Amino acid sequence: MPDKNKILLVDDEETSSRALSVLLSQDGYQIISCTTGEKALSLLESKSYDLILCDLRLPGINGLGVLKRSREITPNTSFIMITGNASTETAVEAMREGAFDYITKPFNFEKLKLQVAKALEKSHLLAENIYLRQQLHGQYRFDRIIGNSMPMQMVFSRMEKVIHTDSTILILGASGTGKELVAKAIHYNSARKQKPFVAINCGAIPADLLESELFGHVKGAFTSAVHDKTGKFELANGGTLFLDEIGNMPLQLQMKLLRVLQEHEFERVGSTKKIKLDVRLISATNIDLLQQIQKGDFREDLYYRLNVIPIKLPPLKERRADIPLLAYFFLKRICQERERPIMAFEADAMAEIQNYDWPGNVREMENLIERTVTLTDGTTIRRTDLPPDIFSSAQETPALTPHITADGIDMPATIAAIEQQMISQALDLSNNVKTRAAELLNINRTTLVEKIKRLNLNTPAK
Repeated sequence: MPDKNKILLVDDEETSSRALSVLLSQDGYQIISCTTGEKALSLLESKSYDLILCDLRLPGINGLGVLKRSREITPNTSFIMITGNASTETAVEAMREGAFDYITKPFNFEKLKLQVAKALEKSHLLAENIYLRQQLHGQYRFDRIIGNSMPMQMVFSRMEKVIHTDSTILILGASGTGKELVAKAIHYNSARKQKPFVAINCGAIPADLLESELFGHVKGAFTSAVHDKTGKFELANGGTLFLDEIGNMPLQLQMKLLRVLQEHEFERVGSTKKIKLDVRLISATNIDLLQQIQKGDFREDLYYRLNVIPIKLPPLKERRADIPLLAYFFLKRICQERERPIMAFEADAMAEIQNYDWPGNVREMENLIERTVTLTDGTTIRRTDLPPDIFSSAQETPALTPHITADGIDMPATIAAIEQQMISQALDLSNNVKTRAAELLNINRTTLVEKIKRLNLNTPAK
C-alpha cells in the first residue's frame, strides 16, 4: 500500500477503533492504530503519515495534546479530531490548534469518508507544493549557473556576498547573458526564498500601462479600470521584485519609483491609501545607464539608488572557456527532454562552436543547440549539422597556411604570424589567463610571456 494513503488512528475505544479500521481499509487506506497519545507521538517521531484520526478523550495525553505536538513534529499532516461531544467550544479549540476538521460519535460513515478524502487531498497538495518548491529552489542553485571561467567566478563571488543582505542590486549585461537567472538564484538562496519572486519587463509594457502594472489601481481610476488591480510591488511584498530592462522605464515613472525606494510605501493608481512595502529590488538592463543619464533619459538620483550592488555579466565571447560546458549542458538537457539518446559533438563541430562570437549569448546557444538536435539524425553532431551563420566569425580570421612559391617565402615572418594567431586564440580561450594559455599551447608560462613581448601583443596582465 503506498505511503500516501497511510492513516494513524488513535482511539482507546476498541469497538469504534475496529469499525473505523475496517471501514477505511475497505477504501484502500493503510491504517496504523494505537490506543494512547504517548504511543501516537512515538509513532509520529519515527514514521510519516498523511492523516491522523485522533479521539479527543484519551488516557494520559489527550487528543488536543496530540494535536499540538503533531503540529511541531509533522506540520503538513492533516488532523481530524474524533469526539463524543459536538460542543462548539471543543470544535473551535481543535480548529484553532490546526485540525483540518472534527467528527462526532456515533459516526456518519459516508460523511466521515468524505472528510477523510478531503483531508488527504490537502496533505497531498501540501506535499506536492513542498516538492515543487524544493525543485524550484534546486533549479536556481548557484551550481546550476554554468561557468568555470574567471569572469564567472567573479560573478559567483559577488552573488554569494549579497544573498544574505537586502541590498538593492543592479545586474548589467547584454541580452541573453542570463540576468533573470542570476536574479532568481539570488532570491532562491536568500532569506526571502519562501516569499514571491515577481518579474516584470519594463520594456515590454506600454508606458501608459506600466504604472498600473507596477503599483496596481483602484476601480474607476481610469476608463478601463472596471475593478481593483493588485500591482507587482504588492504581489512581491515580503519577497523580491525583478525589474528587467529598467533603462526603458519612462521618466515620469522613474520619479515615482525613486519615491517608493526612499519611503518604502506607495499608493495604487487612483488611491490615496498608503501601502507599506517590504520588497528586495533587483533591476537589470542591457543599456548603458550613464549614457542615458547624459542624454537626459534616466534620472541620476534613481541610478545611484538602483546601483547599490552592481553585478556585471560578461558576454559569452569574453568567457570562451565556458562554451564547451554550456554546449554539453544544453545538449544533454534537450536530449533528455526529447527522450532521445544523449548526443555528442564531433571535434570540428565543437571547434566552430568555440570560435563563434555568440552575439545573442547564452540564449542564442541554447536555441541553436535545440534546433540542431531537432534536425540532426543519429547521435553525433558534425560540423555540417551546424547552421551556416555559425561559421562567419571563424571565416573572418582564417588560419595561416604557409605556401612556398617559386620566389621563396619569408619564413621568420610567416612563423611569427602563425605564432601570433595561435597565442591570440589561446589567450582568448583562457580569458587572458597566461598560465592557462600556456597549458593550451603546451609551453611554459615564461616562454609564452617572452613570445608576447617579442611579438608585441597587447594583453592584460594576468
